[in-house]
Amino acid sequence: MPIPSSGPAVDRSLLRDDVYRRLRDAIVDCTFLPGEQLKDGELAEWLGVSRTPVREALLRLGASGLVVALPGRSTRVSAIDPGAVRDARDVIAAMHELAVRQTTGRLGEEHIDRMREANRRFAEAVDSGDVDAALDADEEIHWIPVTALGNKALETVLDQFDPLVRRAERLRFSADGHASVELHSRLIELMAAGDAQGAASVAFNIWHTLPAEDADG
Repeated sequence: MPIPSSGPAVDRSLLRDDVYRRLRDAIVDCTFLPGEQLKDGELAEWLGVSRTPVREALLRLGASGLVVALPGRSTRVSAIDPGAVRDARDVIAAMHELAVRQTTGRLGEEHIDRMREANRRFAEAVDSGDVDAALDADEEIHWIPVTALGNKALETVLDQFDPLVRRAERLRFSADGHASVELHSRLIELMAAGDAQGAASVAFNIWHTLPAEDADG
C-alpha cells in the first residue's frame, strides 16, 4: 500500500530506536506489504524526521530479514520466507526457554499477576478477533521473564529475530489463537509453582506450535 498520507508525526528529537520500531511495526502489521518498495525520503516525511535515522533503521531491518536492500537500486519489504521463520523461531524458543528457566522461582507475585492479566487480555482479544491487541498481550506475557532476567545479550537476539516470527504469528492469530491461551496459562502456573524445568519446557514448546509453513498464509 502507499505511504500513509496522514498519521501522527514523530517528534524530531526521536531516537533512532524509535524510528526503527515504527518502521518495524508497520511491516509486521502489514501497513507495508511484502514486495513493497520503501523510499527513505518518503518514510522520513511520514515520520517527520531526517533521512539519516530512517536509513539506519532500514539497515537494522535488513539485518532482521524484514527488508531486502539492493545497493544502488531499491529497498523492499521481504517476502515471508518459511525457512527464515523456522530459523528465527528456533532461536527465539531457545532464548525464552532460558529466560523462563532462570527466572522461575525468582519472580515476584506482581510479575505473575501481570502475566495472568496479560493472558486475560490476550484471551479477550482472540475472542473478539483483535489481532493487534492479541499480539501486544502475547508479547507482554513473554517479555516479563525476559525483562526480569536482565540479560542484554539475550534481549538483543530477541529484538533482531522476533519481528520475523511476529509476521507469521499475525497470520495464525488471525485464524485462531485459542490454543495459545491454555499454553500461556500452563506456563504462568508452572512459574508460579516454582517448577523451572516444567515452565522452561512449556516456554520452548509454545514457540514450536508455530509451524514455519504458517508463513505461507
